[in-house]
Amino acid sequence: MTPRYKEVYEKEIVPALQKKFGYKNIHELPKLKKIVINMGVGEATQDRKHIENAVNDMTMISGQKPVITRARKSNASFKIRDNQAIGCKVTLRGKKMYEFLDRLVTIALPRVRDFRGTNSRSFDGRGNYALGITEHIIFPEINYDRVDKIRGMDIVICTNAKNDEEAKELLRGFKMPFKN
Repeated sequence: MTPRYKEVYEKEIVPALQKKFGYKNIHELPKLKKIVINMGVGEATQDRKHIENAVNDMTMISGQKPVITRARKSNASFKIRDNQAIGCKVTLRGKKMYEFLDRLVTIALPRVRDFRGTNSRSFDGRGNYALGITEHIIFPEINYDRVDKIRGMDIVICTNAKNDEEAKELLRGFKMPFKN
């Protein structure tokens, strides 16, 4: 079964983008390449259990086992040693990417307290959009009673759009709630 957002892309977004930007070839259209979710776990320097809990939470959120990120070099002011676990990240592609974006836009973002929309200027100039979330408990997969600490995460939505305007229009098609 194809994800709902993939069908939305094929049936609604593609014709709208062709009409707005005047694409002749279907391969010119901007589309999602991947979604990267990153969670930094600073407390992992004191206790290894924090990184394990973060990995478990991210596995439930993304549906895929994350990779543990390690420090490249030592930093005494942050109490970090070389090659020490300091976070985790996961890269979603294909079916899981569309399902995650669907859950993010329709379920998780509306659950944020005092939510007024996402920043429409968080594009990098090459069509990629970065979004920071302060509480990972907005996802319905997370059981609030079992959470040891509320963590933030970074979500980067990578597209093959040529510029920010095309990428913004693509994400608008997916109902990304940009604030004006």
